[in-house]
Amino acid sequence: MLNHNFQLHHARSLLFLPASNARAVEKARGLDCDMVILDLEDAVPDDRKDEARDGATAAAAHYAGKLVGIRINMAGTPWHGADMIAVKNSAADFVVLPKVENAKQVHDVYGVCAKPVIAMIESALGVTQAVAIGGFAGVAGLFMGNNDLRRDLGIPAGAGRAGLSFALQSVVLAARASGKAVFDGVYNKLDDSAGFEAECREGHAFGFDGKTLIHPNQVEAANAVFGPDEVALAEARRLIDAATGGAERHEGAMIEAMHVEAARALIARAEAVKR
Repeated sequence: MLNHNFQLHHARSLLFLPASNARAVEKARGLDCDMVILDLEDAVPDDRKDEARDGATAAAAHYAGKLVGIRINMAGTPWHGADMIAVKNSAADFVVLPKVENAKQVHDVYGVCAKPVIAMIESALGVTQAVAIGGFAGVAGLFMGNNDLRRDLGIPAGAGRAGLSFALQSVVLAARASGKAVFDGVYNKLDDSAGFEAECREGHAFGFDGKTLIHPNQVEAANAVFGPDEVALAEARRLIDAATGGAERHEGAMIEAMHVEAARALIARAEAVKR
């Protein structure tokens, strides 16, 4: 699982798919997303939950070269227990747990599934508890659930992300404090490619590793924004070649050991993405 956790840190595009939609599940095998999340929760009607669970467990073994997660239904629903057992017995790399508000929720799911948990932060309480949630050893990463978080915070429909910025950066801080991966929430406007790219760039600037997606047409832009570009890689290589130790001037700026480490990390991310 250590290798899977390493891969998660370098994921750029993480695509949610309704596990009840066999066509979408099949099509995703040929997409360039870094992770597929087979959804048993919000995207699946109640009368198709069992069908979706069977579909997810059957499909999880057939995404060569991609990480696979299964999002289960939350505790208190009729499907939660069966979902956990199915994930435990599946080839999925991760279990994605919605609406996490305390570390005990993660502890309970991890104890049954015996797979790393990606915890979704979707409420004000979840944001305030993100440090404890991210600090639990069984957690591999955090996802933002921005739609539910907006509603919980009372942010009006159609408002920008200014009202979310404190929560978003709080969760990034919580993840980094524990060395965990962290991913921005989905973008709902499927026909607004410019808006999607702008939100990717904002999320990248906030420190997110990548972005969760709801449509295949969002994969390419997410990969481009969150993946190291050739200009940045060339700058990183020049910096490493020029550094001789200690503080020194390089291309009009002062650099020191931390800048060399950052340059090496950027190159390592690019190499991981290629693999």
